[in-house]
Amino acid sequence: MLAHLSSKIHDFNSIKAVLARWQLKEYQVVFTNGCFDILHYGHIHYLAEAKTLGHKLVIGINSASSVARLKGDHRPIHDEKSRQYLLAALQFVDIVIPFEEDTPYELIQIIQPDILVKGGDYTPEEIVGSDIVLAKGGEVKILPFIEGYSTTKIEAKIRNMK
Repeated sequence: MLAHLSSKIHDFNSIKAVLARWQLKEYQVVFTNGCFDILHYGHIHYLAEAKTLGHKLVIGINSASSVARLKGDHRPIHDEKSRQYLLAALQFVDIVIPFEEDTPYELIQIIQPDILVKGGDYTPEEIVGSDIVLAKGGEVKILPFIEGYSTTKIEAKIRNMK
């Protein structure tokens, strides 16, 4: 079973062969990204919804150094391997791929997803990589956040438990 989870975790080189196989089968690829530091119901709901938009769900996950630059030195809480395997364990996730940069722009250029998904209050033009997806005739979708669920709130709750 662990081998199956490992087979879902890729890097910039190994993902190319998988994408080529999917392209031959004309699968619609959905891409999203994030830190996914403490996996919670909001993440599960969002990712499950994202999967319904296409055939394959690819998640770009910020590396530990990227998370620290974006969120502060106290993050990530979970190490990179743990975050990757937690996401890979979800049945509706097809690929997890870490990226070192602060944004997944380079990764989106490689993947060329049919559908780019983010949560929150964005316009499609504000979403990193939307220009790539829209230029190839793809779609950019914004899914609503599930109120009351956030890693930042969980982290604050844990810090206040003394």
